[in-house]
Amino acid sequence: MKRVVTPELLDSDAATPAEVQQTLADLRRINRWFGGISTTRRMLEQVVARIRQRSSQRGEITLLDVGAGSGDVSLTAARQIRPPAQIRVTLMDRMPAHLPRNGTGTIAGDALALPFLDNSFDLVTCSLLIHHLEREQIVHFVNQALRVARVAVLLNDLRREPLHLALMCAGYPLFARLTLHDGIASVRRAYTPQELKSILGNTDAAGVEMENRYLYRMGIIVWKDVR
Repeated sequence: MKRVVTPELLDSDAATPAEVQQTLADLRRINRWFGGISTTRRMLEQVVARIRQRSSQRGEITLLDVGAGSGDVSLTAARQIRPPAQIRVTLMDRMPAHLPRNGTGTIAGDALALPFLDNSFDLVTCSLLIHHLEREQIVHFVNQALRVARVAVLLNDLRREPLHLALMCAGYPLFARLTLHDGIASVRRAYTPQELKSILGNTDAAGVEMENRYLYRMGIIVWKDVR
């Protein structure tokens, strides 16, 4: 199945504010039901365990979520991990209207020009961001994220497979028009695990761990230091 790039409406000004909010609500349901939150939670549990194993650190762990939207994936995953850990989440998105207005730490910014000093956070994560980027942009983003992170970068994204596309099309009755359009576009635009493994080989990563997860998700831990 060839990768095809189709613009997603949520990334443009073509949608009304009501359509944007409906689509964000749909995405929260998709993340809750179809592996978005569980993929990030699993990666967080692995990385937090490694942090605990490497050092005596038992205090707060800081996490930057890039392209966060409403932040449901990282905020929920951080609350659900076992054993529990204190994780302070900062949400960043290039479109301020997508960010929550509930007092959570938020910042508007570009994923390809992260406005943070080196080693500003323990972890950097993103969900459903990588498929929006071309190969050179992925390398640039991951290197930027590794610069900002002290420990690792967590990538949560879709796998491009024909059956995944068929399942997305079958979801027509469940979702709003904008959600269905962007969902189909996302699957067609996504990468395969083999493609991403090759791309990440060109980054500054000290190590990469990749795992296929529920309903055509993949979780990728990009380590800054494998000691």
